[in-house]
Amino acid sequence: MQASKTPIYTALGANLLIAATKLGAAFFTGSSAMMSEGIHSLVDSSNEVLLLLGISRSQKPADEKRPFGYGRELYFWAFVVSLLFFALGGGFSIYEGIEHLMHPEEVKSPIWNYIVLGIAFIFDGISFITAIKEFKRQRGATPFWQAVRQSKDPSTFVVLFEDAADVIGILIAFVGILLGQLLKNPYIDGVASILIGLLLTAVAVLLVRESRSLLMGETPDQSELDKVLQLASDNGAVNKVVSQLSTYLAPEEVILVLKINFKQHTDIEVVNKAISDIRLNIQAKYPHYKQLFIEPV
Repeated sequence: MQASKTPIYTALGANLLIAATKLGAAFFTGSSAMMSEGIHSLVDSSNEVLLLLGISRSQKPADEKRPFGYGRELYFWAFVVSLLFFALGGGFSIYEGIEHLMHPEEVKSPIWNYIVLGIAFIFDGISFITAIKEFKRQRGATPFWQAVRQSKDPSTFVVLFEDAADVIGILIAFVGILLGQLLKNPYIDGVASILIGLLLTAVAVLLVRESRSLLMGETPDQSELDKVLQLASDNGAVNKVVSQLSTYLAPEEVILVLKINFKQHTDIEVVNKAISDIRLNIQAKYPHYKQLFIEPV
């Protein structure tokens, strides 16, 4: 099922507006946690741009240089986004928190931080709800974590986890600023910034792992492959399917090589027709098997 770009555009618009507000509030109030949240939103904005770039480049038609197309461009840029999330989001937030612990500064006019965080929570919440609805539409009845592991479209789960980290990060920043004000302890703000950095790092590790797996190449689900092989075996000219090789080239594009042993004394014309029929039957039921090669053995 093809993913919608709506969650990406929603997240991009929300993050650009929120980043400007958060960084402005951090500048005027001196809040370390708010600065971390502003950096976080800036990183998220760049991530959405890179994902849109990856989607655009992955849709380029095949040519002599890339005979199987450019589908894996999306996987490459999703991997880059995951690394940026780790280095810029998590790393900068932890660094900012440590700096605040070494040189504590009391937050000035915290009311502005609360206002900004409230606005950010609303926009990030809308973006998160949009992303989770899209992911739910794609996964259907599949359990959440199983759907994440099986998903072949990183643009969906990357935005989903980014938005989730946004919402949780805002709550951490709010608690940190509030406790720092109530207890008159400026160190709590720095601790909140470090916690936000650790949260982003944990999310980044998950995204890097999933994106790397897609970039390296994943096979279709085994139950789906079994049905595909059964379609091939059902042809009257086939003795048995000897082996298969398959991998995803893009979220909606699989390359499949079938090595098939045909029945003895089968005419070449019958074999050619069987190959054509097998290809048509498989692609009629599973259109994402766009590159399908059948080799008689």
